[in-house]
Amino acid sequence: MTPSRWIPLLGWLPGYRRDTLARDLLAALIVTLMLVPQSLAYAQLAGLPPEMGLYASLLPLLLYAVFGTSPSLAVGPVAVISLMTASALGGIAAPGSAEYVGASLVLAALSGALLVAMGLLRLGFLANFLSHPVISGFVSASGLLIAVSQLPHLLGIEAAGGNMLERGVALVGSLGELHPATAAIGLGTWGYLLWCRRYLRGGLGRLGLPAMVAELAAKAAPISAVIVSGLLAWRLGLGEHGVALIGEVPGGLPSPALPSLEPGLWSSLASAAALISLVGFVESVSVAQTLAAKRRQRIDPNQELIALGLASVGTGVSGGAPVSGGFSRSVVNFEAGAATPLAGAFTALGIAMATLTLTAPLAFLPTATLAATIIVAVGGLIDLPAIRRTWAYSRADGAAMLATLVLTLAQGLESGILAGVALSVGLHLYRTSRPHSAVVGRVPGSEHFRNVRRHEVETDERLAILRIDESLYFANARYLEDTVMALAARQPGLEHLVLACQAVNIVDASALESLEAINRRLKDAGVALHLAEVKGPVMDRLAATDFCQALEGRIFLSTFDAWQALHGAEACRPVAERQA
Repeated sequence: MTPSRWIPLLGWLPGYRRDTLARDLLAALIVTLMLVPQSLAYAQLAGLPPEMGLYASLLPLLLYAVFGTSPSLAVGPVAVISLMTASALGGIAAPGSAEYVGASLVLAALSGALLVAMGLLRLGFLANFLSHPVISGFVSASGLLIAVSQLPHLLGIEAAGGNMLERGVALVGSLGELHPATAAIGLGTWGYLLWCRRYLRGGLGRLGLPAMVAELAAKAAPISAVIVSGLLAWRLGLGEHGVALIGEVPGGLPSPALPSLEPGLWSSLASAAALISLVGFVESVSVAQTLAAKRRQRIDPNQELIALGLASVGTGVSGGAPVSGGFSRSVVNFEAGAATPLAGAFTALGIAMATLTLTAPLAFLPTATLAATIIVAVGGLIDLPAIRRTWAYSRADGAAMLATLVLTLAQGLESGILAGVALSVGLHLYRTSRPHSAVVGRVPGSEHFRNVRRHEVETDERLAILRIDESLYFANARYLEDTVMALAARQPGLEHLVLACQAVNIVDASALESLEAINRRLKDAGVALHLAEVKGPVMDRLAATDFCQALEGRIFLSTFDAWQALHGAEACRPVAERQA
């Protein structure tokens, strides 16, 4: 196995060219401008000191550049993971305290270690247990919770609560304490960012700017909001008039240090770390795969687990906050032309320069500006109309999506995502425990077979062909028995029953016992059981058992072969007569 299998950078770095460097540098510059205010905002959302948001955008990006496979994925603090961090640490210590910060580092390191372990064990498939409707419901609920949690910062009031209802009641009760200057800054910034998002791109396009430049300018609007509000706060002395500011931000780069090794703290954060790992991986891989498909590239999900895990471990030892791949930053990185993961490393250098030179001006930045930035950023996460669309297509998926959203809002993030996973698995088991099957007949003059209830087809009262449209395993084995015997009871003249297995990819031990029972019961009833279109891997496993020898009928290469052999008076004599 080549070293590039584990360190993808070794595979593409020898072919790195000057034009590629230029594209990566341009993308890094744009993402750096976008990431500075986002890092500060998401640190605030997580209940951490602002500098930790900047620290989380240093070593993690360098590690992902070495071990990641996506040229466009921008790793760093993201809204949902920041909210999950605050939720996980809220019961351990007061936000911003030394204990809280220490627990955050443990949470980042532990979630990263779990991701690396999953990658080494090639467990990327576990993310499939989170269905898209469940993820959509969870993300929409998280977006609502994030927006509501930032309203007190936006308006300059005190309002807290454990869930959406409690937060809403506290918020309404505190509106009388609204701070006018803070609200003016927060609401003004919010309105400005909304205007930029909706109208700036079109306005710049009408002025003749290229579409990509206009798009990037609109996405970089938070930079101007940070600069203007910070200058106003400094010039007008807003901090002295009750406007909450970020305050002094330590300058310099973080010093690497191991997080706390207290076993009790690690065990108390294990479940939260597992959920953060799973949600962060699903979000990151979804973004990376979407962007890779646009350039006909591919990513390795298991290597992504390792890369994201090492990035999280990196932030745990360098004083940062838990990280993941961000959707908006990754899209900007992609549109700016990032050609390799090295764009992320250049972004880390840009953040390092900002950490060294911009900490003094950042002290005057109002927290209301960051709250407005967060609220606008998470607006794209909230997709409530998706519930109606999903419900119209599949009531089961719609119910799972709605339940995840409601439970997340009412009971918290962990309850919501765990319920979502349980619903996803439960729905899968329910659907596959009642596999779709159809009695098929021959389309006249062809070798094709279709459902007798949907098409005009040829049938034979002594021959039934049952198409099984699902793999056979423990959850549906008994259902298959009931289906076959019900068919035999409905067709008194039945002599041959063929199971068409073109959709069967697995036959587990429980299903094998059911097939053996079906064969015996049909034989006792004077009916021969046959199989058709059994896939090679399935046939290999069946051939290693006694089932094939005990099978009363035959195994046909195709359904048409079975029809030709069994359709007709001579072929369809009763089993007893043929045995005689």
